[in-house]
Amino acid sequence: MMNLKSALPGLLGVILTLAGVAPALAQDAGKELANKNGCMSCHDIGTKVIGPSFIQVAEKYRGQKDAAQLLAQKVREGGKGNWGRVPMPPHPQIKDAELASIITWVLAQK
Repeated sequence: MMNLKSALPGLLGVILTLAGVAPALAQDAGKELANKNGCMSCHDIGTKVIGPSFIQVAEKYRGQKDAAQLLAQKVREGGKGNWGRVPMPPHPQIKDAELASIITWVLAQK
């Protein structure tokens, strides 16, 4: 049987490794969900298409405490006038957890 004291450094290493991997996996999931839910039809990561690039969105909302909530509302209800003349249609069908993952990914773009 392994002594907890002797196993602690190894466990700590595993935890730190997973902590470093988890954000990367979350980012991959957000991008994948953006593709799956059609976000890439009108948006691109770094280039304005029909709507703003995700980098532009992240820059506009960076530092705002309620950014995720505001963006969730805009995605659910649609929006107009913030980025030009073309309105964004509402997307009420996106599941809450998927929307949260997408928005987290968008806000992390640089």
